Amino acid sequence: MKILFIHGLASSGAYKMADMLRQLMRPCEVIAPDVPTGAQEALEMLEDICAEESPDLVVGLSWGGFLAQKLRGRRKVLVNPDLHVSDLMRSMCGEVRYLSPRADGAQSFVIDDTVCEAYRTLEQGQYDGLDDAERSLTLGLFAEDDHLVHCHDEFALHYPGRAKKYPGGHLPTYPEMKFYIVPAVKAFMDTW
Repeated sequence: MKILFIHGLASSGAYKMADMLRQLMRPCEVIAPDVPTGAQEALEMLEDICAEESPDLVVGLSWGGFLAQKLRGRRKVLVNPDLHVSDLMRSMCGEVRYLSPRADGAQSFVIDDTVCEAYRTLEQGQYDGLDDAERSLTLGLFAEDDHLVHCHDEFALHYPGRAKKYPGGHLPTYPEMKFYIVPAVKAFMDTW
């Protein structure tokens, strides 16, 4: 089985959650690219990876969960998805340092009004064309103590019965991955 992991904002494919998935989901292959910040560039890259690699599952964290939701027709697990990432981005305008190393060595990126507006536009249409088949391909996992993102209720409204809560914070720890997230992912996989 092949998993595409989409990291959160200001992160990279080297983020520890990718390694946790590799350890806890053996023998699955985990693809974890460094996703560009620009909305269209990010989606194009992810769609190209899906076309080339045909992952069996997409797992997105926070910003990556928002992007994963846009990959229609793919089985996906959204972990603490930030369905309104443009609001967070507006609070971060300017140069932002990456929190994990990037393969290209980049240390920072810039968020400006153009970037924020591109995400706001994507957010406005994020539920367009959502049908029961697409809902059945999507699972949302939400930390009970998330200090950063609070999108459970909105997700549950658009994906009835597809939202699950787990004890933990916005960025999953190894125990949260082992005891809550990975078992939920495996149970979701067993429904295929």
